Amino acid sequence: MNQFLGTSSNEVKQKALELGFHKVGIAAVNEDDTEKQRLQAWIALGYHADMEWMTSPKRQDLKLVMSEARSLICVALNYYTPHERPEGKEYGKISRYAWGRDYHKVMHKKLKAFSAWLQGLGEDIQARYYADTGPIQDKAWAQRAGIGWIAKNGNVITREYGSWVFLGEVLTNLELNPDTPHTEHCGTCTRCIEACPTGAITQPFVVDANRCIAYHTIENRHEKLPETVTPHLQGWVAGCDICQDVCPWNQRFARITDVTEFQPYPGNIAPKLVELAQISDREWDKRFPASALRRIKPEMLRRNARANLDAFYLVQE
Repeated sequence: MNQFLGTSSNEVKQKALELGFHKVGIAAVNEDDTEKQRLQAWIALGYHADMEWMTSPKRQDLKLVMSEARSLICVALNYYTPHERPEGKEYGKISRYAWGRDYHKVMHKKLKAFSAWLQGLGEDIQARYYADTGPIQDKAWAQRAGIGWIAKNGNVITREYGSWVFLGEVLTNLELNPDTPHTEHCGTCTRCIEACPTGAITQPFVVDANRCIAYHTIENRHEKLPETVTPHLQGWVAGCDICQDVCPWNQRFARITDVTEFQPYPGNIAPKLVELAQISDREWDKRFPASALRRIKPEMLRRNARANLDAFYLVQE
């Protein structure tokens, strides 16, 4: 099979942009011992906490996902909106990524159309897409594909949009010309490390999920949050944007998204902690339709809100 089939990398990129993606890059699927070793060392330290899916061998070898894979097409979608949270202690804080429609739904719709177009180029072409849903080291591959660089807080920063981007990938057996990997541009800045209230960024480019507010408010399924984290929640009930908010790249280069689905749902910018602490399962279901917040089950949301209230009253005492 001729895996080029007359299709150039430029044509592939142009199609991705036509479908509404804001950035696109290509990486060749080959062994990268550096990234593999970095992931293994991170897991060995237990920094993945309860996220056992991070240990899948497929994350270390894309050939286990698609044996014929030749290229990984990486895309990014800007989700930034200019809304700001109120300062009051009575409000809960929801991470900006979850203010609007579930990004999985938005990304998957575009990725599905993109994959269908690729497969339409020839009957032997394979294409499999992911958006934070499969065994892909999305950040590492985004850097290899030239999308942006992995910052000291573990997020991918793009020159055009800062780190306010969702990442997606299409794995294919098409041989495409790869882009040059992105260089790192954090320099000597350590604002994200200094701003993290729990010390989750243990050293530049290394994040310990066991200390991360975002991990505990979204992934931690236990009845109670750790006492080492609770006093430092600062109102966060769903994710945490502290390390992104202080980043100079985000402060200077954030651009308002043109994706209307990412505009905030009513109540997501300034929810009241007291209301979230006693939200019923039925109200939760009604309040968060087609939302990434549905990953945070009602009992978890109540737990997160109550932990914030408890921490606030302890400080008051």
